[in-house]
Order: sequence, then C-alpha cells, then structure tokens
Amino acid sequence: MPKVKTSRVKYPEGWELIEPTLRELQGKMREAENDPHDGKRKCETLWPIFKIAHQKSRYVFDLYHRRKEISKELYEFCLDQGYADRNLIAKWKKPGYERLCCLRCMQPRDHNFATTCVCRVPKQLREEKVIECVHCGCKGCASGD
Repeated sequence: MPKVKTSRVKYPEGWELIEPTLRELQGKMREAENDPHDGKRKCETLWPIFKIAHQKSRYVFDLYHRRKEISKELYEFCLDQGYADRNLIAKWKKPGYERLCCLRCMQPRDHNFATTCVCRVPKQLREEKVIECVHCGCKGCASGD
C-alpha cells in the first residue's frame, strides 16, 4: 500500500513567539485582498497589499538581523513558508537599500526613461515635495532622508 503524504508542517522552536503577529498580519492581508476597490484607481487597489507584505518581511528581518531574537532555523522557515520576501530582505542588507519599500521601485523596466522610481530619490533632491509611488503608494523610501 502506498504511503499517504500528509501536509503537516513541523514548526521550529520559537515559532509560538512570532506566530500571533504573523497570523494577525495574515488576517490583515486577507482583508486587504477582499476589500472593495470601488472608486480607486487600478494601481491603488494593490497598495495595501504591498504595505502589509512589507510589514511582514520587515518584522521577520528585524527579529533576526537587528534584535537577534529568533534562530536561523526559524528565520529560514519563515522565508521558505512565504511569511517574508527573501529577495526584498536580500536588498535590505545592501547599502542604500535599507528602507526599500518594494522590488518594483528599483527595476528600471517598470519606469519611464529606464530609471528607478521617484520614491527612491532623497527628499532634499526632489523638485516636488509630496509624491506617491504609482506601484506601491510609498511616499519615499530613499535612505538619507
């Protein structure tokens, strides 16, 4: 008789400490996905989703890299299970990208004149003082503000 595969996930030690926060953010994500988008521009409907995804990734990043409160095993588990964005965290480790809001803001193919997003320009170098990123709604994520 063939073995029956179960989808039981073995949670690493320390999971019970971060689980409530991640579940709460997961619930907010579900609400943002189901939120009606009447009267909003097409791009504005995704802004809350980007914001919550950023919050989840920043939470896991801070716990591991800044406060050193979780183990490497738990950190890798969170990345593998999709609780945090591995590519975004990799960018946060590089100088100049510590406050990056999303990966689309730094990709030249998504912007006019093959440059980065306007939110990546430091506030003191902007002509307009109040801006919003079209992709994620960020008001400025360049370091050195």
